[in-house]
Amino acid sequence: MADTVEGGPFGGGGAGEAAASPADLAGLLDRHGYLCDDGLATACFLALRMGRPLFLEGEAGVGKTELAKTLARALRAPLIRLQCYEGLDASQALYDWDFPRQILHLRAAEAAGTADAARLEGELYDRRFLLARPLLRALETSPSVLLVDELDRADDEFEAFLLEILSDFTITVPELGTIRAERPPVVVVTSNRTREVHDALKRRCLYHWLEHPSFEREVAIIRRRLPDATAHLAGQVADAARRLRGGGLLKPPGVAETLDWTEALLALGARELDPGTAAVTLGAVLKYREDQERGGALLGGG
Repeated sequence: MADTVEGGPFGGGGAGEAAASPADLAGLLDRHGYLCDDGLATACFLALRMGRPLFLEGEAGVGKTELAKTLARALRAPLIRLQCYEGLDASQALYDWDFPRQILHLRAAEAAGTADAARLEGELYDRRFLLARPLLRALETSPSVLLVDELDRADDEFEAFLLEILSDFTITVPELGTIRAERPPVVVVTSNRTREVHDALKRRCLYHWLEHPSFEREVAIIRRRLPDATAHLAGQVADAARRLRGGGLLKPPGVAETLDWTEALLALGARELDPGTAAVTLGAVLKYREDQERGGALLGGG
């Protein structure tokens, strides 16, 4: 459900001081392998400067999650990821009590002959028995980048619960009291728009819609991530991806699939993306039988 990438503290001041302008931030992300356009760089810069969550929507594979990962590396902060799914509830996202350890504690107390039941009950809800889930870890880790990934997969109830966290950056544990972030984490929320996220949450965020990159930008991304790819091959793959996206497929390829496709071609030692090579490597970029049939026709007829 969650992963953490270790990193050091921000150099100097807070996240908002990591770059003096959107262009500076774009350059910082560029140095860590992420190429963004002016619109995304500005949205990201403002989110850092204003201390507001950044809400990113767009087709799967356009680089929403990768931006959060790159931002964490660029800011040298741990990335704490909350992967959303249907049925996700507050205890899985926030905190839970370590029942096995509590039971062991009870048995150890009984074996030692402890008779003070009230004191023993109080000890069961000590901080040492609290399991911090991603949201609590993000509040207690300063600085950090919190990625709430694919929020549209979670239920409405969880989305409503998240409103308080994103507004106040505080969590109340009844047995322990209120826990407040020393410094609010940098928050990136993503959605593939499988359902509409409520306006109440969007109002708390800065919003940006990520499009598929232009041909030139996608070529640059391929060459940045896969330096062994020639400009010619990268151009052929980017052009093929563009044609597939316009072909009415069930699941058009994103940037991640374009990179997978290029990597597959490099693994085969291919120097050209001809129709024959495309046909035998479509599994790297299209994951539905219907899409592969249509994609083969689209590229073969090119």
